[in-house]
Amino acid sequence: MQQLWYTGPLASFDTETTGVDVEHDRIVSAALVVQLAPGAAVRTTTWLADPGVPIPDGARAVHGITDEQVRAHGRPARTVVAEVVRALAAEALAGRPVVVMNAPYDLTLLDRESRRHHGLTLTDGLAAAGLVVLDPRVLDKHVDRYRKGRRTLTDLCAHYGVELAGAHDAAADATAALELTRRMGTRYPAAIGGLTAAELHLRQAVWHAAQARGLQRWFDRSGTPERVDPSWPLRPARCGCGRRLEPEHGCEAAA
Repeated sequence: MQQLWYTGPLASFDTETTGVDVEHDRIVSAALVVQLAPGAAVRTTTWLADPGVPIPDGARAVHGITDEQVRAHGRPARTVVAEVVRALAAEALAGRPVVVMNAPYDLTLLDRESRRHHGLTLTDGLAAAGLVVLDPRVLDKHVDRYRKGRRTLTDLCAHYGVELAGAHDAAADATAALELTRRMGTRYPAAIGGLTAAELHLRQAVWHAAQARGLQRWFDRSGTPERVDPSWPLRPARCGCGRRLEPEHGCEAAA
């Protein structure tokens, strides 16, 4: 009998950053948590990076990490980014699904950091081992579409009865997101629990796109100019003209 994904090994990844702009903001801290079975001890790897730019007051108010801390105890962002990408590649090679809450944010920001410091995309860094991603934000919107209220990690943990101790610490958030995702699989065996992690990865891309279209329609009706990217789990890079960077795209701004 095939093991259900939510009773097997899972990893979980999270970052704290200088802001919410994936194209320009930087990683300040990151954590990778691995748990081989429900209730088992977790193995946690953490990184503290000197982003090379000042940490804005707003970001510092969220995660509490200061410029002084990263200068004294952080390592160069170039080194940290390379180690994080290698660690995720190792999880992919091991066949462990990786939980990433709001994956298009963390993974896209990591991709841009990898491009910035190493000239390599996240896909390049993962080589042949593609990540299988589980995003509790997408999963929750799918299984409980019409529930009102916010769906931040804090909100989802409260809804599913998962302890979140030390919110906005990368390790604490990754640990809570991992338990949250297991809890979802247990609660919704028909909707998501019975699928394989690989099947869920493919379906989440479809579900997220539909969710994004619905949110975009709501923004349009309310006169909000915000645009919603339907891409999951990674937003495509764009050149200076705003178009996606693709091999056949010959815009000079892409150079």
